[in-house]
Amino acid sequence: MDKGLKTDIEIAQEAVLDNIVDVADKIGIGPDDLELYGRYKAKISDEYIDRISGRPDGKLILVTAINPTPAGEGKTTTSVGLGQAFGRLGRKAVIALREPSLGPCFGIKGGAAGGGYAQVVPMEDLNLHFTGDFHAITSANNLLAALLDNHIQQGNELGIDPRQIVWKRCLDMNDRALRNIVIGMGGKTDGFVREDHFVITVASEIMAILCLAADMKDLKERLGRIIVAYDYSGKPVTASDIKAVGAMAALLKDAMKPNLIQTLEHTPAIVHGGPFANIAHGCNSIRATRSALKMADYVITEAGFGADLGAEKFFDIKCRIGGLEPDAVVLVATVRALKYNGGVDKNDLAEENMEALQAGIVNLEKHIENLHKYGVPIVVTLNSFVTDTEAEIGYVRRFCQDRGCEFALSQVWEKGGEGGIELAKKVLDTLETKESHFRFLYEDDLFLKQKIETVAGEIYGAAGVSYAPAAERQLKKLEDLGFGHLPVCMAKTQYSLSDDPALLGRPTGFTLNVREVYVSAGAGFVVVLTGAVMTMPGLPKKPAAYGIDVNEDGVITGLF
Repeated sequence: MDKGLKTDIEIAQEAVLDNIVDVADKIGIGPDDLELYGRYKAKISDEYIDRISGRPDGKLILVTAINPTPAGEGKTTTSVGLGQAFGRLGRKAVIALREPSLGPCFGIKGGAAGGGYAQVVPMEDLNLHFTGDFHAITSANNLLAALLDNHIQQGNELGIDPRQIVWKRCLDMNDRALRNIVIGMGGKTDGFVREDHFVITVASEIMAILCLAADMKDLKERLGRIIVAYDYSGKPVTASDIKAVGAMAALLKDAMKPNLIQTLEHTPAIVHGGPFANIAHGCNSIRATRSALKMADYVITEAGFGADLGAEKFFDIKCRIGGLEPDAVVLVATVRALKYNGGVDKNDLAEENMEALQAGIVNLEKHIENLHKYGVPIVVTLNSFVTDTEAEIGYVRRFCQDRGCEFALSQVWEKGGEGGIELAKKVLDTLETKESHFRFLYEDDLFLKQKIETVAGEIYGAAGVSYAPAAERQLKKLEDLGFGHLPVCMAKTQYSLSDDPALLGRPTGFTLNVREVYVSAGAGFVVVLTGAVMTMPGLPKKPAAYGIDVNEDGVITGLF
């Protein structure tokens, strides 16, 4: 089979992996500082992380992208390939990524291990059960739900109003039938009948807390602040109030430790945590990123979906809470995706179409403008496809350079690290010649509405914001309860800059519709639900699960 025609899983399964002990040795981690999960996966010990905490930080590089399309942008592929290219240039680099969710893996999006010759491996393990972190998060979430209902069943000493229970159960699977359910059916011993809900595990506040907690002490404090319900007087009831913190922390003890794997070219990759970016904050754990910065001269991390979601939350939530200051941003685009934004049907994207490219490149333009607002130097990279023409590539290159952005062509899917040399050199040059003047989009002391409207106007390009009556009441209540100082976590469709997935390119004049607002007090942000975005996705008509199988030798097929 021709090299370029192999599937991602075929490439991954043909790879010869180094023992994870040898991979760890490249960045100074000894065998005694690893907790092994077989030969190719390990957790990094708390003791090692504490021991290196005094080291100076390396350079932090964020990889983000334009709005995702069916054509694919290759953000994770670019992150992995860039890390491999740094290795080929003799630079000490670590990649820091999120763990994939089973939801999209069996749904429509597929796995999240990169692609082609720029993957993290073992990709089957990473995309399926990995080291059990998501199981631990799901268990901690549902333990809290069980303790909450049990408290009510056993006499309700705290006076919890069953009509004001806000904590939801979770499952790491796309299952729309669980969005809205009724529990407690049966006899007197089966609990009170009430409406309940499920979210996908990657939208659980426990996931966000794990990814934002600095250490075990911080984790337990954040868990204790989770608001699970309100009592009859309207006062919040927390996880601490129902005595759930210790047991939850015990479930999460090992999940707090970052995971170490490798790329196809044996570059170390720390993969830890995985909140969705359309309904959560979309970044890997602060603990993993901070640790990576102590281990390497260059750390490449990514934030989910387009820069309007992932990058905004990386800057305004993760960097704010974690005290991080990025040194450069890589913005990923493809000619195919830009033409799709220009109105070309996904079946016709292989044909040269300069008119559509010129119409769709406004999406890239808006993301460039948005990233400039944060004061971080930008490198735009075009993830190459064999159908791209010289005219199309040249047009995008000139477009970026005219807007003060460095530009590099990336061929990492086809060529691995070798195909990322141009991008790596451009990033290195940017780090050496351009200073980052990182700043947040908004300050803490603004009212919640002002923060929402700043993101809507500055990042999305909205003409205004409309609030449902329920959202208006919720905003006032949260301000009155003292949560107005928190950053906002916008839950929005990933497919458009607006809250309407059908509005491609660079929509203007639209109104952002806010339907619900709630606080994730433990995570430390206020979630703002817009449009029709769901916290529990559903499966498509033909789920990716249909194509996944395992043969008699135990070899998995169909993952992508």
